[in-house]
Amino acid sequence: MFEFNRISVIGLGYVGLPTAAVIANRGITVIGVDTNESNVEMINAGKVPLVEPDLDILVRSAIATGNLKATTTPEPADAFVIAVPTPFTVAYKPDLSYLEAAATALAPTLEAGNLVILESTSPVGATEKLEAWLATGRPDLKFPSQHGEAADIQIAHSPERVLPGRVLVELVQNDRVIGGLTKKCSQRAADFYGLFVNGNCRLTSARTAELVKLAENAYRDANIAFANEMSLVCDHLDINVWEMIELANRHPRVEILQPGPGVGGHCIAVDPWFIADSAPEITPLIQTARQVNDNKPNWVVDRAYEVAVQSDCWAIACLGLAYKADIDDLRESPALKITRDLADRFEGKILVVEPNIDVLPDELYGAGNIELTKLDDAIASAGLAVMLTDHKEFRTLDRAALDSIEIIDTRGMWR
Repeated sequence: MFEFNRISVIGLGYVGLPTAAVIANRGITVIGVDTNESNVEMINAGKVPLVEPDLDILVRSAIATGNLKATTTPEPADAFVIAVPTPFTVAYKPDLSYLEAAATALAPTLEAGNLVILESTSPVGATEKLEAWLATGRPDLKFPSQHGEAADIQIAHSPERVLPGRVLVELVQNDRVIGGLTKKCSQRAADFYGLFVNGNCRLTSARTAELVKLAENAYRDANIAFANEMSLVCDHLDINVWEMIELANRHPRVEILQPGPGVGGHCIAVDPWFIADSAPEITPLIQTARQVNDNKPNWVVDRAYEVAVQSDCWAIACLGLAYKADIDDLRESPALKITRDLADRFEGKILVVEPNIDVLPDELYGAGNIELTKLDDAIASAGLAVMLTDHKEFRTLDRAALDSIEIIDTRGMWR
């Protein structure tokens, strides 16, 4: 087996930093690369710029032993893991600019024998584009598409499949889908993941691996869309959606998911559009599911505004900004959109409670009626509470504290 003595992880976000920390705590030298200088300084000080259970412990340990170092510039390594953002544009087109920038920065450090793994969730064909960008920067090296198994550089795609809040567990325990540009690329990548993954490594082609991750999230998106649409139907018919779903799920072959205020996060809210972009004429179900989930926040805003006006309240408490419980991830968060849109529409105060952040995000600046406040203060001051994220702080809230105000519970916490 090829030895991996020095690993570089490019992109120290919600996936890259945990990956770097896990590998470094296996006694392997890891160079973490990120363009955010403040995050690099924080990590080198043994601190973490995001909320993920136990990640701070792993990072402090890795920094203390010298196995982990963060920098803004790529350095030579045996293997490179790319975990940079892959968002979409306003027209729902894949934006691969971060990936191209990473490839451009990485290319000068490549050496014959290196392995490059793309972990960023990507549209089909992105791994081939990565190879092309690297080859442009290093015409002196041989790449798989032209030289097959004789290539100097091995390239593979292995999409992350972890759940925020359980990243450190799932990085190790989950199976990996590994798609190389050649069979040798796939095997080299499997050898790499064998350093820290207990799950099985399933080898395939790069394009199949890319679509596997997109299909997983599109499947989840479609099922969430059904639950969200049922919540609208139940509201229209004056039926408790949570009770209805609980009873329907007693059927041995039915498992309806729980509705919410929409769909957030960098995966489920984004990846289905990558499939739709590659096959727009034959993906009506995927596109409709996206539209259902994208429209749910608008429905929540309408309901909240209606209740606020009818109850003549001067302040609305928006409980939660993160897209899921007990993390600080605001990417594509429907709670963030709902809060912003309510502030634009409602003349009174919007009291935001988000236990996992210290300052309001940029998206909410400029709205003079938004305040970040404590839970008790918000409940005491507001006439309406809109439950948007089911953080543990809200789960333990004394229900009696809400008896005197109106409630819109998008998470079913107070069903």
